[in-house]
Amino acid sequence: MNSIHLVTSGFAFTFLSLSTINAAELNTKTEIQFRWGASSHSDPTFQQLGELTFTPEFTVDFENEWRLNTIARLRHESANQIQPSDLDDDGYSTSSRPWLLGKDAELELREFYFDRTFGDHYLSIGKQQTVWGRADGLKVLDVVNPQSFREFILEDFEDSRIPLWTANLELALDPDSALQLLWIPDTSVHALPNRDGTFAFTTPRIVPQAPPQVDVSLSQADFPNRFFEDSDFGARWIAFKNGWDLTLNYLYHYDDLPVFNQILDTTGFAPRIELNPTFNRSHLIGGTFTNSFGNLTLRGEVAYETDQSSLSRLPMTTGGTVTHDTLSYVLGFDWFGLIDTFVSLQLFQNHLIDPTAPSALPATDSSVTLFVQRHFFNETLTAETLMLQNLNDSDGMIRPKLSYNWNDTLTTWIGADLFHGNRAGLFGQFKDNNRLLLGARYSF
Repeated sequence: MNSIHLVTSGFAFTFLSLSTINAAELNTKTEIQFRWGASSHSDPTFQQLGELTFTPEFTVDFENEWRLNTIARLRHESANQIQPSDLDDDGYSTSSRPWLLGKDAELELREFYFDRTFGDHYLSIGKQQTVWGRADGLKVLDVVNPQSFREFILEDFEDSRIPLWTANLELALDPDSALQLLWIPDTSVHALPNRDGTFAFTTPRIVPQAPPQVDVSLSQADFPNRFFEDSDFGARWIAFKNGWDLTLNYLYHYDDLPVFNQILDTTGFAPRIELNPTFNRSHLIGGTFTNSFGNLTLRGEVAYETDQSSLSRLPMTTGGTVTHDTLSYVLGFDWFGLIDTFVSLQLFQNHLIDPTAPSALPATDSSVTLFVQRHFFNETLTAETLMLQNLNDSDGMIRPKLSYNWNDTLTTWIGADLFHGNRAGLFGQFKDNNRLLLGARYSF
């Protein structure tokens, strides 16, 4: 049993043993969701998605004022498009990895944490999500938790974030400000699709491209795995000043995307490239701001990351990678000027700071998003569309969706995920993965 197991098991045993008999209240909720989809993947074969998800959750309020929060997720795939085995789960820490139940199903403990308030202060310990930032579609500051890319970025962030074993302390400084402190001994990183997965990455932005007639071998990734030395630490100051919601953020963490260092071996009969995936430590410094002006809300996020690496455009002379810092930001405008209508426009930009060599990433990478949502019939029918467009590669994605709330427990919907543009781009690499989706969600 590793150190995280020991800490969390000991904490859980202590509070359960002291409080289970005197549990004051038990609340439960269960959600069942079914999705059916069809697409044409990279060949003419007709691909189908049939997914049934069962998500029970419960909270137990103890008389000693502690509360236990638990969410599990059982997911079964009945068709041939996306399977649990599509995902490389080596990036999960031992204590966070989902359990595979055959080749078609997986069981995952999504949350398991204790929390309570101490006056105006708050403490939570256990497996949980920590959400920084409010950007839609793409992320700037929301990087505390790594992400599962089993469906690229198509899953809701709440579902694709990988919950981490975390100690979260929030201290009230005064009526208008607070300080959040994080200690994260969980060393999980991004869970990426296997090379034969439906949404396996192929873009030269993040996947090394081998020269013709050169063999490539992939070494085992050097994952962070030390309990204390590889822990992440974070702090966030939160304040409300003169109508502005403000935060200042700091995170000392591992970049969750591996860097592929490349070694050229010419000693054999044919040249060969060895790829060595590693993970870099980084300091993130950033902040957010939000304010409303009548029907318009202005919001933004900015993040400066040190010690970043990306693929080189001259891999044979640079070891395959380029080092640099990165400045990223998003500026968003949310408009509520029409009844039952919401419009959101965002501009994202990433800037490479002092790269050591030409990078496979643009020096300035720009994307825009547009989200339009309209409610009908007393908000029982909702029509929405999310559009994402990268301005450098001229590729993007459009996601229309129409949903109907039959009552408080049942919702059905139909939607589509449509990719377009340059195949070398982040979105264009999946232009053969366009799909139509039908879904139903029942909760009780």
